Amino acid sequence: MRNQDTPSAASGPASGEERNDGGYNAGMAVFSYIIGGIIVWSLIGLGLDKLLGTQWFVLAGALIGLAGSFYLVHKHRLFRRTDSDGNEAPDGPAKRGDDGQ
Repeated sequence: MRNQDTPSAASGPASGEERNDGGYNAGMAVFSYIIGGIIVWSLIGLGLDKLLGTQWFVLAGALIGLAGSFYLVHKHRLFRRTDSDGNEAPDGPAKRGDDGQ
């Protein structure tokens, strides 16, 4: 029989505590995209190198994977811009100083 006085782990954070894993999860997604893109496209390049008897497709594959992963990170907006106070900054170009320069 379950004790009604003790909160279960599945019930969520205790009152007064707010759990915010958004930054960690986004960071893990960015890491996964970058590492996964490099590995997958390097393996494709390695296969092409073996098939064609060349030695440069693996490097080209790694660079394509890196570029593609940065594109996906940007497309999925897995980065967060913050202002100097730590608040999330609005979309648009970053501004320096009070005069917008």
